[in-house]
Amino acid sequence: MDAAGWDVEETVRELRQYFKTGETKSVTWRKNQLTAVLDLVHEKEDAIFKALHQDLGKHHVEAYRDEVGGVVKSATKSLSCVEKWMTPKKTDIPLLFFPAKGEVLSEPLGVVLIFSSWNFPIMLTLDPLIGAISAGNVVVIKPSEQAPACSSFLANTIPQYLDSKAIKVIEGGTDICELLLRQKWDKIFFTGSPRVASVVMSAAARNLTPVTLELGGKCPAILDSLPNPSEFKFAVKRIVGGKWGPCSGQACIGVDYLLVEEKLSSSLIELLRKIIRIFYGQNPVESKVISRIINKHHFERLCNLLKDPLVEASIVHGGSVDEENLFIEPTILLDPPLDSLVMTEEIFGPLLPIITLNKIQESIGFINARPKPLAIYAFTKDETFKRKILSETSSGSVIFNDTLVQFLCDTLPFGGVGQSGFGRYHGKYSFDTFSHEKAVMHRKLFLEIEPRYPPWDKFKLEFIKLAYKLNYVGLLLHILGSKLGLKRYN
Repeated sequence: MDAAGWDVEETVRELRQYFKTGETKSVTWRKNQLTAVLDLVHEKEDAIFKALHQDLGKHHVEAYRDEVGGVVKSATKSLSCVEKWMTPKKTDIPLLFFPAKGEVLSEPLGVVLIFSSWNFPIMLTLDPLIGAISAGNVVVIKPSEQAPACSSFLANTIPQYLDSKAIKVIEGGTDICELLLRQKWDKIFFTGSPRVASVVMSAAARNLTPVTLELGGKCPAILDSLPNPSEFKFAVKRIVGGKWGPCSGQACIGVDYLLVEEKLSSSLIELLRKIIRIFYGQNPVESKVISRIINKHHFERLCNLLKDPLVEASIVHGGSVDEENLFIEPTILLDPPLDSLVMTEEIFGPLLPIITLNKIQESIGFINARPKPLAIYAFTKDETFKRKILSETSSGSVIFNDTLVQFLCDTLPFGGVGQSGFGRYHGKYSFDTFSHEKAVMHRKLFLEIEPRYPPWDKFKLEFIKLAYKLNYVGLLLHILGSKLGLKRYN
């Protein structure tokens, strides 16, 4: 449904009323919706491929790898685990509180708003949705208008499969975003740019609404010396896959720039060129296996990054553009100026700057001089260097000797830090993101400890000090020792 046919306030009110019925809290409802998500992607696979090709020119194998397959994996995992995740978790209660028992109860937050992104418009819509419905919420989805075919597909298809009383999809541009942000939500999940995220966060603050922001940043790859030729080739192949493989570089977790020692730059560039030709052919625009740029605005933005004469002079591979097809060839830049836009803005496209260093250990200072990235990719066998990267840098994640794979690992949290976002999801972390963990303590109405109550005196103060210092058993032993004239119990 589009903005013209959507009463925002009324729809939110209806969703809130439906949530109050408790229907979405049942394990049956949650499993039914997760099964419906699986049915949707299985039965509409060809339609998904068509929409992704129409919006981004994605090859259907890439579309399955990065979008459909990820949704299947996520929904299957949640379907098999949701009942366990819902079960209250018993917790240890210190004996000081005896007799008592405690538990943590995960309850849905309520009415959730999900803003998805255009670069992975199916995955980045359905994956957070899986977490939201696993946790028992009602949801409004706002797909990105910059991927219109996928937005239309989601708006028309989701109501055919999922509970339309609990899950709504609305299309539109900035006008509908503004209307949505005026409402009171129990959670907002946003995937996109830091600029728009600041608008979302400001709006959420008015109602103290919790937010998860999945943003981006300039994710570096560090390439250490790897004397073994086969290992060096594996590393470079994975860097190529991590730069141009996901949506022609239009990915928040894609490699933004590469740090390497100067002595390795020539052999690195030679191998990069070779692997690019293997992956995408002599003329990548004709290969049909690399995505195009999403729209003319982003195409012109990327072209402008290359227009700086000093940046243009740093091109050592590629650089050709096809405006009619919104295609930019995989392009390698060697040591572009560090104050140029290509090195100060997130590239989000098929341009790879290589920055040479005297020693690879200098990469830590280089990264730390810039905003915290969503991911750091480090190719090294040096365990000491690995520990320094982990202890001396801050990023959403660190991946050694590979790229991108962390996004598909449900047992690890996915999220950023600082300007690359905050909050986390995937697997159980998605369930937790859309849940409130309610602490519950059960106590008995006997065995009262009177010193907790006034009127106060010196004895009660000493008793309270001991109570904080010792657990309940320790307190009893101390009292018993005092009675028997034993030494103080510690």
